[in-house]
Amino acid sequence: MRFLFSFVGGRGHFDPMVPVAQALAARGHTVAVAGRDTHAVEQAGFPAFPVGATGVPGTARLPMPPVDPERDDWEIQELFIRRATAERTPLLVDLIREWRPDVVVRDEVDFSAALAAEKLGLPCATVLVLAAGTLLRKEVLAEPLRAARTVQCLPDDPGLAALHRDLVLSPFPPSYRDPAAPLPPGTFTFRSGAPVPARPQATRPHVYFTLGTNFNLESGDLIERALAGLGSLHADVTATVGTQLDPAGFGPQPANVRVARFVPQAELLPRLDLVVSHGGSGGVLGTLAHGLPSLLLPMGADQPGNALRGRALGTARVLDPETATPTEIREAAEDLLTDPAWRAAVQRLRAEINALPGAEDTVPLLEALVTASGHGRSRPAP
Repeated sequence: MRFLFSFVGGRGHFDPMVPVAQALAARGHTVAVAGRDTHAVEQAGFPAFPVGATGVPGTARLPMPPVDPERDDWEIQELFIRRATAERTPLLVDLIREWRPDVVVRDEVDFSAALAAEKLGLPCATVLVLAAGTLLRKEVLAEPLRAARTVQCLPDDPGLAALHRDLVLSPFPPSYRDPAAPLPPGTFTFRSGAPVPARPQATRPHVYFTLGTNFNLESGDLIERALAGLGSLHADVTATVGTQLDPAGFGPQPANVRVARFVPQAELLPRLDLVVSHGGSGGVLGTLAHGLPSLLLPMGADQPGNALRGRALGTARVLDPETATPTEIREAAEDLLTDPAWRAAVQRLRAEINALPGAEDTVPLLEALVTASGHGRSRPAP
């Protein structure tokens, strides 16, 4: 069977899909991935189809824009629906007709893939990439999706049922989902990796600071403030600043602080005691899976919703990224490292994740989509 994965945006949209793609490939199925970041796809070992503008990453540091939920809603409507569907849907339709997959598997923000699969009568599975789930609200999506469906000559879908018409897969623990944004009916929740055993807290803690891959350039002086605060801890600190920034530009650091462009989180997480981050969904998932508390500095997109959920569950402290001082960052980190209540709360989430079925259990569900649809290699081209 042939499975075409499609994601929009950067690695935060692709990485949650990787365990499912790997499980399908391990079962002997053919897998390819369409997206903007073909380098990440090739690194993961899959054939990559470039779909969507790539652009050249900037290197100029900018002031941090204020946290603005209305701006986040505008970005979903304008960038991910209106612009992305106009650009990407025709490209994906042509790719599907040429490559002839049996199933399209999309990240939940890739509305273009959902439209293309529906237009060509293919099953479409969705992998959730937003931990708390509050970013994609019906009142935000309905109008621009109605217009995009009209362009593709698809019938009106006022309830947005077509977005979850076949199969929904979630790599996040169900309890992390915000009750205001319940999971779509029939969602299958899975564990991205192997179960993670509990790790005793180290005598000398190890703290990781990251703003992910997309928010470093628009973080103002947050990185400097975080380094100043965390560097004064009696702890080892690893900080990553992204490929666009030079670690040397942050000046000399204390002996306990290492600043790098990028370090694979899979290598770091098993050795950490605390993660300080912007609260992106992928980072939150890795942190929870390893039973680590978080200090979150949410700047936009899915981050504020994730931060609110972490605070409600007792797994994270949250600071204002615009105003947090080095002293506030240090004191919050010390609290998270020393108060056992934080670790106990996160251990409950780690146990919940460990009890989930593995990514390999998604394979029969995806195979069943092909069987139920009557598609297969003998079918005529769409």
